[in-house]
Amino acid sequence: MQRIIASSLLGVFALGIASTATADLTPEEQIRFRQAGYSFMSWNMGRIKSNLDGNYNPEQVAAAANAINAIATSGMGSLFGPGTDRNVGNVKTRVKPEFFDNLDDVAVIAGNFVAATNALAAAANAGDEIEVSTTFGEVGQACKACHDKYRAD
Repeated sequence: MQRIIASSLLGVFALGIASTATADLTPEEQIRFRQAGYSFMSWNMGRIKSNLDGNYNPEQVAAAANAINAIATSGMGSLFGPGTDRNVGNVKTRVKPEFFDNLDDVAVIAGNFVAATNALAAAANAGDEIEVSTTFGEVGQACKACHDKYRAD
């Protein structure tokens, strides 16, 4: 429990730093950094899935879940600044313009995602494979909720 509280506080602290740090980032850099974060989370989701489908290694699952949770609570929202709603130079984005018109809905979806990653990290750190399986599905659904509304094909 202390680990979750500490990671949440670290996430809030990182959000504050990220908010000021992104003021110096170009829209192109913001898109690249957020894409890197989402790619890293996706890779770690794959690590958890392979553990759930094969030989379950609680240490690998905990490391992957903690990485996902760290990125989810790192202030990624600050990387959706002005000018990141469209392709910039050679950097393509799949975010739909509606994302920027529905920030209250996006905040709810993002909050659900963070809650799901918190639960996944807690289950993984406890070594509970059944709960990891359940919360892993919830993280996937939280991802899908945003993709379905705000990510272009």
